[in-house]
Amino acid sequence: MDWAGWALFGVVATATLTAAMITAQLAGLTRVDLPLILGTMVTEDPDRARVAGFVIHLLAGQGFALGYAAVFALLGRATWWLGAALGVLHVGIALTVLLPLLPGVHPRMASARAGPSSTAVLEPPGLLALNYGVQTPVVTVAVHILYGTMLGLLLQAR
Repeated sequence: MDWAGWALFGVVATATLTAAMITAQLAGLTRVDLPLILGTMVTEDPDRARVAGFVIHLLAGQGFALGYAAVFALLGRATWWLGAALGVLHVGIALTVLLPLLPGVHPRMASARAGPSSTAVLEPPGLLALNYGVQTPVVTVAVHILYGTMLGLLLQAR
């Protein structure tokens, strides 16, 4: 396995994915602010939360990049289309399993069952993160396909 490639390209692909999500949020395509969501797990201050959330997302992206690199190594090849397919699998799990479970572990996120006494400051993402806008799943799928495609291309080039 190309460990140097994984270490470098995982950061590049994750930073690109995160920048694309932030750009989509600032452009009004989605209301999801992933650095804020992740960062408020560790701090209440929104500005510090965004920085912490960006770092948390980079670390998580490295973990996923390791998974992609392992699949490429097991298959004996890395291609853009295989990376894109892994991106579809990755985002499918994120939107249908990981995000809906987040209210159960996030100290500042409401759940669908919290009721009126909740003091949470973040709304739950819901299935496919639709609570953050109807375009959110489309944006999220697109940036994860970009992430996988980049990893497939960059790890193939090594």
